[in-house]
Amino acid sequence: MIHLTDSAIKALKAAISSTAQPTNGLRIMIEGGGCQGFTYKMGLAHEPSSDETVFEQGGIKVFVDNASREHLNGTTIDFVVSLEGSGFRFDNPNAKSSCSCGKSFS
Repeated sequence: MIHLTDSAIKALKAAISSTAQPTNGLRIMIEGGGCQGFTYKMGLAHEPSSDETVFEQGGIKVFVDNASREHLNGTTIDFVVSLEGSGFRFDNPNAKSSCSCGKSFS
C-alpha cells in the first residue's frame, strides 16, 4: 500500500519519541483542497479510528483513512533535508499532476 523510506522511518521515530502525548503511529489521509484538488494530511496519532486500515513498516504503525486508500496506494513517503527546507515528500503514482511543493495533487 504505502512505502516509508528509511529516512521517513527515522524522522517518524524521532518525532514519536519526543512527543509528550501518547502516540502509537502515523495517521495519513487525503482531503479536498490545495492548489491541485487534493492535499495530503498526516500527523501522529494514539489509536486508529474504526474507518482506518492499519499496517506497520519499520516499527511504525500507519493508520490510513479507508476513503483515502485508493488515492494513496503505491505511494512512497520520504523525509528530505535540503536547502529549500526539510520535510516529508510524497511520490504518488496515482497523481496525474502535483504542485511544486509536493503537498497537493490531482
